Amino acid sequence: MWGLLLSIPVMLGMLMLQVGIVSRLPLLHGTGDLVLLALIAWAVNHRVKMAWFWSVVGGLFVTYISALPAFSPLVVYLMVVIICRLMLRRIWQTPILLLFVMTFAGTILQHLVYIAVLTLAGTPLDITQSISQVVFPSVLVNLLLILPVYSLMNDLANWVYPVELEA
Repeated sequence: MWGLLLSIPVMLGMLMLQVGIVSRLPLLHGTGDLVLLALIAWAVNHRVKMAWFWSVVGGLFVTYISALPAFSPLVVYLMVVIICRLMLRRIWQTPILLLFVMTFAGTILQHLVYIAVLTLAGTPLDITQSISQVVFPSVLVNLLLILPVYSLMNDLANWVYPVELEA
């Protein structure tokens, strides 16, 4: 229950940091996405339950403040969390490796979906310039930010879902 209640202030705090600080420090035209990184870091923790709810909360917040077409951030965040949880359950034994793989793949997936949605909405985009000026720099920034975000989210997960000691 605490995990569900904490999703709102944590996602709101990540969004405020993203809008207030991280978006003001671009690399070329790419910036980091703290909400995406927090969702990935939350989803790779084995003890976390209902990670999809966190993605809905984060997606709705980003949808509300974003200029992107409606609900595209929500769809991307849900896709990334679902893929992350499936990979965690079926394939990966090392969450830290999954953390980097999902940060790389999730950022690329996010920007490709955004490019596709904006193109379908009629916005003229140069695909090669978008990839070289936005997608790749965003991947680099997100890969640099994932470890601090992971440590914060892992500490939060340890607090919300403590390890039960056997007597």
